[in-house]
Amino acid sequence: MHRVATIAAIVDQHAEDAAFLWLRRRREIDGSILDETDIGRIDQRLDANIEGLMAAGKAGWDAAQARFTDYAEPGELFALGTLALHWGDAELIAVAIDAAASLGEAGLSSLSAAVARTPREKLRPFVAKWLDTRDAPQRCLGLSALWHHRVDPGPRLHDLANHSDARVRSRAVRLAGALKRRDLLPAVLAGLDGETSKERLTAALACCLLGETRSAHPVVDKIVLTEPGLAEAAIEIRLLTTATKAGKGWLQKHLEQPALRGLATASIGLFGDRAVMPWLIEKMREPELAGAAGAALRDLFEVDFGDTDLFVADPAVLGKEFADLDDTSLPAAERVEAWWDEGRGGRHQRPFRSMRRLRLDALRAAFATADAPLADWRATRRFPAWM
Repeated sequence: MHRVATIAAIVDQHAEDAAFLWLRRRREIDGSILDETDIGRIDQRLDANIEGLMAAGKAGWDAAQARFTDYAEPGELFALGTLALHWGDAELIAVAIDAAASLGEAGLSSLSAAVARTPREKLRPFVAKWLDTRDAPQRCLGLSALWHHRVDPGPRLHDLANHSDARVRSRAVRLAGALKRRDLLPAVLAGLDGETSKERLTAALACCLLGETRSAHPVVDKIVLTEPGLAEAAIEIRLLTTATKAGKGWLQKHLEQPALRGLATASIGLFGDRAVMPWLIEKMREPELAGAAGAALRDLFEVDFGDTDLFVADPAVLGKEFADLDDTSLPAAERVEAWWDEGRGGRHQRPFRSMRRLRLDALRAAFATADAPLADWRATRRFPAWM
């Protein structure tokens, strides 16, 4: 690590901005608001700040480390890990791994994101060591590298998918599903009885990717009913892997359950059936369902609703029932109805494929084709800074 003359305030700003921009990216990367171009612009700013820290050499590392000391948060850890991995310094990487341990699963997630932004050739000296160590978090980091860069580790994945640590097993099973490793189906099926509901859901998704939906659906259905924090993801898997007619019947039952009405309403757009629009507009008039109806609307149309006036946070527009609104942007039913009646929605607007749409399309393609691996939908589009 070199030493160069630097301006401390500027280096510190790079460290702060890198953490902030990554947190924003993480919040939006699979969402329905931004597309690959929008995320690409965030990436350009994020890369510029990381490059600023790297150019500062030791001062850049010290700034990132000092910020993590003051704010031991995922964004600060991401910046620290990214610098260590890009420099390929084993001692610095060990510091980042130790720092991650203090944040638990959130720390692993942050380092996983740093791994995703590191070129393969810089990771190559470390991944095999991570996979061979007895330290479970480092094995998780190695599996994250394989996942982000879609690399098949061959026979080694069998042992990892049967590992004693649930975190390792779950990541190995996820990779087996994405790579369509049917030879690992016994380990994937075993994951359906995993220690945690999150491990079971990961195994269920991998089962579906490997064509074993019949085995996965009972597990998914139970998670929908018993695990509120995972119900949204479980409903999504269920609907994407169920024939349309049967899926609508399944969802209708959950629309009738008060605890699941919101999630079921938000998921109705996954069918792509715009005949539901009149019903959906009525739900937009109900404060407790308006947000869910808006989510379904975004799934139904490849439209950048940021270029319209359909989503607002003004109770005066939404109606007196929304007087207690807390600055949340919701669909204005009257405006959506007029937009729908005038042109059946989005007919004259440029196609917009959000990051969520890209993710759903990748899943649909992988579910539909037996041998097709799950594509990396998180690739972004870059432009020159002046555009």
